[in-house]
Amino acid sequence: MGIVHEGLSVANKRLHSETASPLLVELQHVGKKYPNGTVAVQQASLRVGEGEFLCFVGPSGCGKSTIFNMIAGLTAPTEGRLTVMGTTPKEALRHNDISFVFQEHTLLPWTNLISNVTLPLTLQGISKNERQAEGERVLELVGLKDHMKVLPRELSGGMKMRVSIARALISRPKLLLMDEPFGALDEITRQTLQDELLNIWKQEKSMTVLFITHNVFEAVALSSRVVVMTPRPGKISDIIEIPSSFERSEEYRTTPEFVEYIRQVSAALKH
Repeated sequence: MGIVHEGLSVANKRLHSETASPLLVELQHVGKKYPNGTVAVQQASLRVGEGEFLCFVGPSGCGKSTIFNMIAGLTAPTEGRLTVMGTTPKEALRHNDISFVFQEHTLLPWTNLISNVTLPLTLQGISKNERQAEGERVLELVGLKDHMKVLPRELSGGMKMRVSIARALISRPKLLLMDEPFGALDEITRQTLQDELLNIWKQEKSMTVLFITHNVFEAVALSSRVVVMTPRPGKISDIIEIPSSFERSEEYRTTPEFVEYIRQVSAALKH
């Protein structure tokens, strides 16, 4: 699959070498120390393959968002080596290969959904016809094609998050970074969006998703592997493979298999 961590067993390393997809992101002993002396991340090593869905879990302040910001080129490591798609994170970002979804939807309140989701293409100078076609494509992916002319204030929280996801998808990114996007939603809406996100990910085929959550149930429901981080200074303490098929229906969440993965991730968080 696409991740190797130094603590994995020899068997898992062998599995990686036999089935690894093309390498997309690599962290080699990456650290981040801020000017005030705070060490946010220390000795983080990780390999992410194309088409993976990874969830990062850990206590608040453990460096999850810092790792994402470094991968996105928004801040630089102070030690170690980090590459994204074989180049620097800033270069990958410059080529529109990375998109973000945050907990806050950050939609423009004065304009409609089609204008909101096509904003990245507008900034790139893409023609109006192409913007319209791509906007309709991604709004259909998130089930909002019939709401193209609606303003954000007319939407529920879950619908606003769908629009944010659509906007992130419009540039057809190779890497989608999602920082607790469902954290403020009620549980029913959250589970619905989890299922929809998995469906979108499967349709986009080669897109890689890195997803931060504090919710162990969400991490197991979504990911192919769960990256567990320690309290600050943040280190990657474990990587747990979730080899279940991605037909992860509501019934899956009640299976003994699901419960066992919850137990494994919860136990890793306590170590």
